[in-house]
Amino acid sequence: FCFVCYLFKDKRKCPGGDTFVKGGWRNWHLKSRLKKHMGTVSSAHAEAQEKYDRFTTPRTSIRESIASNTTQYKALYKLRLTWTLKCLRFLLRQGLAFRGHDESEDSLNKGNFLELLNWLAGNFEEVDRVVLKNAPQNCKMTCHQVQHELIKCCAQETTKLVIEELGGQNFAILADESADVYQNEQLAVCLRYVDKKGRAVERFLGVAHVEDTSAMTLKAAVEHMLMKYNLTFAMVRGQGYDGASNMKGNANGLKKLIMDESPYAYYVHCFAHQLQLTLVAVAKESGDCTWFFGQLVILLNVLGNSCKKMRMLRMAQAEELIDALELEQVQTGRGLNQEMGLGRPCDTHWGSHYKTVMHVISMYPAIRRVLVKIGKEYTTAEAQSAMTMLTSFRSFEFVFMAHLMQEIFGYTEDLSRALQKKDQDIVNAMELVDLTKFHLQCLREEEGWNSFLERVTSFCVKYNIKVVDMEGPYYPVGRPKRGFYNGAMNYHRFHVDMFVSVIDRQLRELNDRFDEVNTELLSCMAAFSPLNSFAAYDQAKLVTLATKFYPKYYTTEELSKLPWQLTMYISHVRRDERFKNLKNLCELSVKLVETEKDDQYHVVYKLLKLVLILPVATASVERVFSTMNFVKNKQRNKMGDEYLNNCLVTFIEREFFGQVNDRDIINLF
Repeated sequence: FCFVCYLFKDKRKCPGGDTFVKGGWRNWHLKSRLKKHMGTVSSAHAEAQEKYDRFTTPRTSIRESIASNTTQYKALYKLRLTWTLKCLRFLLRQGLAFRGHDESEDSLNKGNFLELLNWLAGNFEEVDRVVLKNAPQNCKMTCHQVQHELIKCCAQETTKLVIEELGGQNFAILADESADVYQNEQLAVCLRYVDKKGRAVERFLGVAHVEDTSAMTLKAAVEHMLMKYNLTFAMVRGQGYDGASNMKGNANGLKKLIMDESPYAYYVHCFAHQLQLTLVAVAKESGDCTWFFGQLVILLNVLGNSCKKMRMLRMAQAEELIDALELEQVQTGRGLNQEMGLGRPCDTHWGSHYKTVMHVISMYPAIRRVLVKIGKEYTTAEAQSAMTMLTSFRSFEFVFMAHLMQEIFGYTEDLSRALQKKDQDIVNAMELVDLTKFHLQCLREEEGWNSFLERVTSFCVKYNIKVVDMEGPYYPVGRPKRGFYNGAMNYHRFHVDMFVSVIDRQLRELNDRFDEVNTELLSCMAAFSPLNSFAAYDQAKLVTLATKFYPKYYTTEELSKLPWQLTMYISHVRRDERFKNLKNLCELSVKLVETEKDDQYHVVYKLLKLVLILPVATASVERVFSTMNFVKNKQRNKMGDEYLNNCLVTFIEREFFGQVNDRDIINLF
């Protein structure tokens, strides 16, 4: 008989068969009868066999087996997911690509993600036990869809920390549009606000693809991005854009559309952009500046059109350095005497002009040596170009203009760098603009002219350049001699036409383009300045700032408290030693939070935060586009818009991304 059926066969479901069970069965040689008896998976024998197995091993029932396997499966699943996430986090922080061109098993380069995971598995046994070949075929956690979902979770958790730091406060919008490497128009948005420590910070919110750059399209994109994080235009207290008409237009620009919904969202034209426009305008208006930059272009064309000439320049630098070391004219040390290059200046990056001029002056003897060598060794056309350039290069006029441009760019470069700081406040920016004007004005005076001329003369004497007689007639270099400043004297040409004229143009452009520093709004804000023991403090202006420019931002009770709180506040900070030697509003805000005076004078601190929120420059947005070109490069030019945004959020806001726990990302996933 069949022992399993004898014990567990259900007679009610399968009556009969007594001969097989009770009387026995002797047809063992007929295997077909055995198969007929066993039947399918739903036969009586199969049911009896299942009951027998469960009886002999009661702890391996289907329910208990599934429960135990699920616990073990979840543990292994989380381990695989964790190691996948660790690889993704490393690549996200470095802005690297994930996929490879060939990710098959036989590929020698499977891409950054799989290669990194393979390296971990090959070096750590605990990783190798759960990933790749030791993972289930349908649960390796390495497919592209899983990667994109995890990256999305990383970006969401990172932005969540940014929104938590914002804490429902007011903020300013920094926005700009630019095309990516795939020629898709992208709109980048950053938020400027005051964090819990009192610092003015600028955080990247996101990037969105826009079909066109009309003001209505840009407004819809910004609004959609804000609504995604429960933010509204009513919370906006400042706007910072470049000078494009679709951004700052008074009739239909993005500025006007947002101010229609939030009247206190005051607009500030990017100070760094205004400074760039100032320098460009001066260079285009002045004929002498145009001639000088034209000579620089010719010089770069002569030296930079072949690798051999650039190597000649590097060798010439080395030879000049060896000679200077032998004469003990330079010092040795770490970071000193570094090799320099000649980068081609770009109009949209005016700092590149300053760098090029500085390098030309520093590398002057090496460049001259190379030009002479090219004139002797090269073909007729190249030799002629080099010798023509050498004539201008060794002239007093070229050296004079190079030093003048270095002097002007030196002052404006410091201003430009200061304006690009994320924690820069608008009051300090106004003071920096005034300080730049002051230094340029001092340079224009007689004492500044004499000092400048002495530096140029000493440079010419050092490198055997003929110094012109300021009392003699002027002879142009590299320009037609007839009809060009006929009868002009050197002093008038160099002092009046070049020196004073260029500086005056610079000062006029600064006054015209930075006219908003004289408006009533910024004049009231300047009363908060902590310089010189709060010498600029003016209670009437601060009360006007609250009542006239932000009337609905305060309650009636807060407005009534403001005058006496201001009186108590200024008396307190002037007596407190901790508030001395503060340089700007950001330091004042941080010190108020550190000393817990922000709660004591909460109405005053509320007004101070409005001043800090007002943006100065859109440098943070420009950095987003630089990062976008690094992340979405020619090899990754077809990245999707959402995927690009997620990669940018984690890469730009690495500070917050590093604070996100793996557990939170896994739970969200």
